[in-house]
Amino acid sequence: MSDANEMSELAQTPGEAAEGLPRLVVEPVDENSEEYWYTHVYQGDKVPQLTLRAVLMGGLLGAVMSISNLYTMLKVGWAFGVAITACVLSFVIWRLVRFVFRNVSDMSILENNCMQSAASSAGYSTGATVGLAFGALLMIQGHHQPWQVVLPWTVISALLGVFLAVPMKKQMINVEKLAFPSGIAAAQTLKSLHAQSLEATKQAYSLVIAMAIAAITGFMSKGEFAWQLAAKLKLPEIIPFKIRWMNVNLEETPGFGFEPSLLLIGAGMLVGLRVSASMLIGSLALYFYFGPQALAAGQISNPHGLIKEWALWTGSAIMVTSGLTAMALEWRTIMRSFSVLKKTPAGQEGSVVVDHSDIEVPVKWLVIGIIPLAIASIILQYVAFSIAPHIGFITVSLSFLLALVACRATGETDVTPMSAMGKITQLTVAVLAPKAIVTNLMAASVTANIASSSADLLTDLKSGYLLGANPRKQFIAQLSGVFFGVAAIIPAWYLMVPDKAALDAFEPPSVNIWKAVATALSLGIDNIPMTARYGMLIGGLLGIALSIAEKKVSKSVRPFIPSAMGLGLSWVMPFQNALAFFIGAVIAEIWSRISSKNAELYVVPVASGAVAGESLMCAIIAIITAAAALTHH
Repeated sequence: MSDANEMSELAQTPGEAAEGLPRLVVEPVDENSEEYWYTHVYQGDKVPQLTLRAVLMGGLLGAVMSISNLYTMLKVGWAFGVAITACVLSFVIWRLVRFVFRNVSDMSILENNCMQSAASSAGYSTGATVGLAFGALLMIQGHHQPWQVVLPWTVISALLGVFLAVPMKKQMINVEKLAFPSGIAAAQTLKSLHAQSLEATKQAYSLVIAMAIAAITGFMSKGEFAWQLAAKLKLPEIIPFKIRWMNVNLEETPGFGFEPSLLLIGAGMLVGLRVSASMLIGSLALYFYFGPQALAAGQISNPHGLIKEWALWTGSAIMVTSGLTAMALEWRTIMRSFSVLKKTPAGQEGSVVVDHSDIEVPVKWLVIGIIPLAIASIILQYVAFSIAPHIGFITVSLSFLLALVACRATGETDVTPMSAMGKITQLTVAVLAPKAIVTNLMAASVTANIASSSADLLTDLKSGYLLGANPRKQFIAQLSGVFFGVAAIIPAWYLMVPDKAALDAFEPPSVNIWKAVATALSLGIDNIPMTARYGMLIGGLLGIALSIAEKKVSKSVRPFIPSAMGLGLSWVMPFQNALAFFIGAVIAEIWSRISSKNAELYVVPVASGAVAGESLMCAIIAIITAAAALTHH
């Protein structure tokens, strides 16, 4: 997410651009905005863009980042941005290539933007389907779905996301010029790197150094040798006395302690103090009061069931109701999102006066792509999971409509409401097909993945628009990236998570939430502990109240309103995760107070590097370990 300085810089009236670079325009100064963009910003026919090296570099980086994001999705319930990390890594890698092979030319800024588009498509649009929906299904059924199902399911939903981003782009970027803050940040990053900015170069190398250090930390924490044990110390192991509270030995409670994970600390730096403090407060309340009370009341048999059997329901309720409430409160945004469905007559306010159909994606491409993919999705839903064709049709139709909402939400707030998209489908399917847990879960995965992929990929199309890229070529790069991502994510999924026990070991918060919602909607709540039912009610009301409060209070008060997302996550993830998040957020806060300018430059790249480095190393170790076990057997 971009900071205020980056956004204000890019929003200025365009002045002289750096030599050889296009000018970045957010608010056009000419009434005929598209004509101004085409005349003064567009560079797509003059500068190399869709080259083989750009697509290969982006696809390979995106494939690696998709594996990293799969790990973070399982570990902490989040998938982090790919675009800026890919830009920086590409910049550093290409410098190394040019150092070794002197006759290799530098990539143009539009080649790097094309590379970023392929990387984002590979990294964003594949892992959510695999890690969430199929992860929850693995927990429910106890066995994996065959790759012949997982692969086409992932490909079809990812490609639909890419195709649906195109009509959204024309309305929300060309016409309305929505912010898409992360897109602005990525464009600014590329502009700075290509201008050989000293600060940008330092940012790039700080990300790479943080990535390397985090990779070493991840390697140390996952090893079994004596010299690796120092990095594996947990809080109870270094305290010389028992930690006992309300007749519970906390050191015996799974997840209580401190895990020296740079991934988690980096994630806390990225999400900020408000969310991280809410996570810590909620986790302290669970481990030091509500958990011991549930044990004493016999609602759970032992501490191992604290999160998985009891707290999960309250945490899920907080996040589901808060997400749906926040979406409902943005009803104006929802209504505006449907403006893409109507054509504004030329000459009216906000209209596109000039239609550059020679560089935009042709409508016939969308028809040729979307209709067969939609039919294929409906057929696959029926063949793989016996989802009735009319429910499959409703699911795909909802995907189109909710993609409009998700794209606008991302454009205006930089937050993609993926969870809310899935829950709307789950609620709809629960009415149409009650007590069908697999139908409920997998139908929701279609909607959530298509809608979130479209929204996230629009961020890259925003970068391309600011840099003067050819949108048709950028679309082809995004389309290509899907296949790189799928080629990496499918084998990585089966190797990283060979069975249900391996998935349980992650204690995956988002997967558990998807499973819990599908279970509650499809099978009822009769088997849920009574106190957990009360927790669901209270948590649901709390999620609604916090979302309303966050919307209604002034900006000066908002930082002190607890985060519903943070509180909800604190009850579906271990205490050690919440503590590490908080430590990371405190580091970022202290850093910014000591030197705000220095923090603005380095917090995001250092944190992004930490997340990418450790998650990738841990994913590789998990894959190698699983592959070795398979070879041994």
